[in-house]
Amino acid sequence: MSAGRLIVWRHGRTEWNLQDKIQGQADIPLDAVGLGQARAAAARLASLAPTRLFASDLKRAAATAGELSLLTGLKIEYDEALREIDVDDWAGLTMAELAAINPEAATRIRSGEPQRRGSNGETVEEVAARFADALTRISAEGSSEDTIVIATHGLAARVGICLFLGIPQTSWPAFGGLANCNWVSLLPGRAGWRIEEWNAGSLPEPVMSDDPQR
Repeated sequence: MSAGRLIVWRHGRTEWNLQDKIQGQADIPLDAVGLGQARAAAARLASLAPTRLFASDLKRAAATAGELSLLTGLKIEYDEALREIDVDDWAGLTMAELAAINPEAATRIRSGEPQRRGSNGETVEEVAARFADALTRISAEGSSEDTIVIATHGLAARVGICLFLGIPQTSWPAFGGLANCNWVSLLPGRAGWRIEEWNAGSLPEPVMSDDPQR
């Protein structure tokens, strides 16, 4: 069995987002704007009648999920595998500060080369595998009638979804980042899961075109 739809939802804004700081797994809460974003997005997602609600256990994702929980009555199922990439001692730095401290690492990140984040954090490949495994497990627990919402983080979601869909790593940079409180909608198709919407902030609409893929 498999879920009928997966909505992978990035958390609302934090003060560190506004300051362009690397967050990783630092437990930074939503700011006032982020809370408003979560409430507005939750009202839209509630109209999809979600049946299960998962979240990273970090405050910013948990609080985002909490707004949908209030509207739907769904219990939040927390999962550490949905956390953002671990950046270890880079947390709190801006990319400019990182470039001043470790220019080689900053250059590798910008060029997409393999680079462990922080002294003892994760690589992009490691967080992608962790997140993709979580999506595989969560989707397999559902039925075709389920719409499952997953409140999580931007980088982990982007690369984890790509790996989950079998997209080659060389193509991951072609998929843009998710804005605060935007989401990716995934549907099961004939040949596996497919993207319905990417970086969406409005509800999915039926596709009316000459493209027969459903």
